[in-house]
Amino acid sequence: MNKKNILVVFGTRPEVIKLAPVIIELKKHPDKYNVIVCNTEQQKELSNQTLAYFNLKADLNLDCMRPNQSLLEIQTRILTALNRVFSDNKIDATIVQGDTMTVLCGALASFYNKVPVFHVEAGLRSYDIYEPFPEEVMRQMASRVAELNFAPTEKNRQALLKENIDSNKIHVVGNTVIDALFCLSEETLAESKDFYKKNNITIDDKLVLITAHRRENHGERIDRIISAIEYLADKYSDHIFVIPVHPNPNVKDKIHSRLQKYSNVKLLTPLDYPNLVYLMKNAKLILTDSGGIQEEAPSFGCPTLVMRYETERQEGIDAGVSVLVGADYEKILEYSEKILSDTFKNTRLKAVNPYGDGTSAKKITDIIDKYFS
Repeated sequence: MNKKNILVVFGTRPEVIKLAPVIIELKKHPDKYNVIVCNTEQQKELSNQTLAYFNLKADLNLDCMRPNQSLLEIQTRILTALNRVFSDNKIDATIVQGDTMTVLCGALASFYNKVPVFHVEAGLRSYDIYEPFPEEVMRQMASRVAELNFAPTEKNRQALLKENIDSNKIHVVGNTVIDALFCLSEETLAESKDFYKKNNITIDDKLVLITAHRRENHGERIDRIISAIEYLADKYSDHIFVIPVHPNPNVKDKIHSRLQKYSNVKLLTPLDYPNLVYLMKNAKLILTDSGGIQEEAPSFGCPTLVMRYETERQEGIDAGVSVLVGADYEKILEYSEKILSDTFKNTRLKAVNPYGDGTSAKKITDIIDKYFS
């Protein structure tokens, strides 16, 4: 086949993590593919920092983020920037991942230019357009125009089939986030160990990792989550609670004002990927509203409480590796205390990770080969 120009578009740290294995795999075939790596910089510092960890860098940086911009403003900015990308380059296919504003814009810009869209992590659904907001609508819209939908699980494939997506356009490949975990070298993890030593954070079998950033958890919900953390930090004073704090002021200001007084609560700036993985690997318990962590934590056998009312990652709930607790104060305490009152060894999960086995990027590349040939 003639060499194809593949545009890979992302803008946030989770997208980088999940697309890096695909970019690396495609780059193994320079005779077939010219990979154009495009960062909208929706999360400028986080995305570029994470790219560097994978020894990758963007060919195109679009610099689309501005402080406190609305969803309409960021969409307009990304679409305008992508319009120039398509004008200046001959693109044979666009790869997007997940459900961010960058995904929607990448899919739309490709569609308007009649360029096929390949959607990595397709078919996740909560069926509530405001949970998660605005991601649920964005991923549904991307599915309408995608030529190839790479579904992580059979459940995701079934969701797409129910929406009348052609079965020939759906391929179950697992989740590339598991591939990314296997990219971590022992040397990198050793550097992460040193990072926590330098920050005077003890990593032992009494570590709790907490992340909270989702838009739908702002307002009263974050207040209830913080109240639950206050109770747990006070009762389990021998445990260390590590919180990488999202820079959004709706989250950051409240967390710092209420939790910085606790000596066993460690408030950090957002972590680079290896340092976050090191915490997941060593955590006794994780409380999170993150999608990626729901997928990664089972690989380390760590019990996970999902602080959302709906999850598009139902496989983890069904497999018993995570529990949906929302921003419900009582539920967070009930399930947290079950874990924290027991030992690390007793609370390890034995279930296999339902989201993948680390071969997703290879499967995706093989399917793209077949598509073009």
